Amino acid sequence: QVQLVESGGGLVQPGGSLRLSCVASGGVFSINGINWYRQTPGNQRELVASITSSDRTNYVDSVKGRFTISGDIPKNTWYLQMNSLKPEDTAQYFCKAEVPQWLSPDGEVWGQGTLVAVSS
Repeated sequence: QVQLVESGGGLVQPGGSLRLSCVASGGVFSINGINWYRQTPGNQRELVASITSSDRTNYVDSVKGRFTISGDIPKNTWYLQMNSLKPEDTAQYFCKAEVPQWLSPDGEVWGQGTLVAVSS
């Protein structure tokens, strides 16, 4: 069973950078893609960035040019490099893996999240 653990969140000043990590274990070979979401209190989770097994990436418009999603398959780790951070980037960030339904009925596995706070 695939499990995901995020890390790398914290408090950073506007204009600063953070790199979030998402480490996968168990059945990593079955992961078809990784997505980073973020959520603020009272709001739905927003898809921020995604990467497929063929390294195709996609970003929400608000982070294009500032965030970069990447994967290090030998380390079973995916990253979200966040530069030029803004206060509106403050959120809980979650990693989600897309997996076959024989691993998860809804075809997805979520991590527990890591908090990013951008403030002076």
